[in-house]
Amino acid sequence: MSFVVNKKILILGITSICTSTLHAAAFDKTGQSVAAFLQPGNYFEASLGITDTDLSGVESGTNPSHHSISDIANTDYRPTAALKLQLAPQYSFGLLYDQPFGADTEYSGLNGFVATPKDTVMLPGITTAGFANATSGQAPTGNAKSEFDIQNLSFILGYQPTKNWNLYAGPVYQTFKSQVELRGNVFSLYNGYDFHTKTVGDLGWLAGLAYQIPEKAVKVSLTYRSAITHKLNATENAPLIEMLSTQQGRDLVNQHLDYMISIGQMTPQKKAYLNQIIANLPEQEDTGTTKFKSPDSVNLEFQTGLRQGTLLFGSLRWVNWSDLALQPYRFGEISKVVGVLSTPSRPEGFNLVRYYDDQWSLNLGVGQRFSPKWLGSVSVGWDSGAGDKVSTGGPTKGYYNLGVGAQYSPTSQYFISGGIKYFWLGDAKAQLGAQAGSDYYVGEFKDNHSVSYGLKIGYKF
Repeated sequence: MSFVVNKKILILGITSICTSTLHAAAFDKTGQSVAAFLQPGNYFEASLGITDTDLSGVESGTNPSHHSISDIANTDYRPTAALKLQLAPQYSFGLLYDQPFGADTEYSGLNGFVATPKDTVMLPGITTAGFANATSGQAPTGNAKSEFDIQNLSFILGYQPTKNWNLYAGPVYQTFKSQVELRGNVFSLYNGYDFHTKTVGDLGWLAGLAYQIPEKAVKVSLTYRSAITHKLNATENAPLIEMLSTQQGRDLVNQHLDYMISIGQMTPQKKAYLNQIIANLPEQEDTGTTKFKSPDSVNLEFQTGLRQGTLLFGSLRWVNWSDLALQPYRFGEISKVVGVLSTPSRPEGFNLVRYYDDQWSLNLGVGQRFSPKWLGSVSVGWDSGAGDKVSTGGPTKGYYNLGVGAQYSPTSQYFISGGIKYFWLGDAKAQLGAQAGSDYYVGEFKDNHSVSYGLKIGYKF
């Protein structure tokens, strides 16, 4: 078997065993590789990545209690698939499916992220149970949860003017669905708040170019993916706000304020100020459109032959997380009213989800063929994360990882491959939307880790 043929088979193998499903960084899950589209000839692949994360911490900072927080991350299952067709010597078409962004967390146990009847409502001495009894409402129950599901279907048309160059672009159809439930004392008036959306779909685009020298196993690609904006008509529930808007709720607060004045913990002026804020809270029927914009990104992927049967590969990725902000309509209208009570004052309101730094990630690895049917790889990776203080959505700051993979190819036409990566997750502080980006935080997550497993099948035809 010639050196060139070995190289081509090795390239196919490395892109399979170093599966893109072994990826994890806050919302960023797959890395959005286009390597499958750049395979020679006609090609199909399907893969499944499973990530098991241990994400635990402790209450701290301004949180009045200091309970431990058990693992909040649910196991993540992430399928991908790709079909590439060489329509003509100079034209190719690709269809890529993945779930590039997402989150699935839930708190449990005894901590400020789990609702109890003794949770404080607005003022010390008023509990959710007491408030519900006075207003014939229902006190919040359950755990804080955050689930975001984003799926992509990319349609790519490529033009190869020469054997070395490939120019490609196409539309991207993206769906978005989310369920967020805020529970527990740390969320104050938002305790019991729900944000539920149905699946919506919107269009974006991608464009890129690739250069290759097949006889030297050299391939470099640069791909840009646009941001995609979704308009959502979400279902939002804020039970404590609804109870506070009733006459019984206002009477209870007034009585408690009078009591605080009598013991010297409140002034009549402050009482009048608080009553004015309560009067300005939006009505339950006040609804509107929520906008969410998934981030744009740039991927640089590369590989080169080192010697016969050995390949160096890697990728560099940038994701524009610093522009990500989710402010549901009713959530935002409430926050503009109660935000004046926060420190510092936030009359413009605050966000349910917010990141403040762009994400950079780098992966490098070496692949080695051991026999005509077997090859393996080892890789290392680093990710900057999107800041060390984040709001709802998963408290980690980047990671380091180490991965190994192997592939078995019964023939040169098809293969099955698997890999595993271990992630050392960066420490982070959990913040609430009202104070995200400041020194205010309610929990710390340290010394956490994640393990990802990937399985892929591929077929050349």
